Amino acid sequence: MEGKTQMLKNDCQFAGIRPIMVDLPYPPIQTRGKNQIYANLLSIDYCGSVSELSAITQYINNENRLSGHDCSCAKTLLGIAVAEMMHLQKLGELIVLLGGRLDFTAKYRNGQRRMWTPKYLMCPESRDKMIAADMEAEQAAIKQYAMHMGMIGDDCVNAVLERIIKDEEYHIMILQALLGEKR
Repeated sequence: MEGKTQMLKNDCQFAGIRPIMVDLPYPPIQTRGKNQIYANLLSIDYCGSVSELSAITQYINNENRLSGHDCSCAKTLLGIAVAEMMHLQKLGELIVLLGGRLDFTAKYRNGQRRMWTPKYLMCPESRDKMIAADMEAEQAAIKQYAMHMGMIGDDCVNAVLERIIKDEEYHIMILQALLGEKR
């Protein structure tokens, strides 16, 4: 077998992929002060089962699996993943400003701590089931962000979460359009 190389060709070019997000600025990344409870809530959004880290990983996985045969869809998923990376970065900044630690551990109110794991991901085989799973994850994220906004009494933090929700809603619209595409 020495000397034999199998070459798979993927003509999907990803240079220049931009984040897919609403064309609105983000509010400044600032807080009214340190608050460990708020930092812990955001740690769940950062790296819990429903989180930006889970979203990024799931989108990248789906993009990788689709890029060889559905380049347009793969590029769209990568663009959404880039937006999710920006969300992760903003949440990380807020957590630090609030006095929290970034250690890929979601910190829950009951004192429980859970380190992020790929077990949180949904990895269906078909394109449409991948997109449906991505939509389900976006809907869960919106619900969780809204719940956390109700628990956080810092208007600066809530303004950022509200802006992130706008992107998540936009992602659902994009994913719905992908499901409606004829291939």
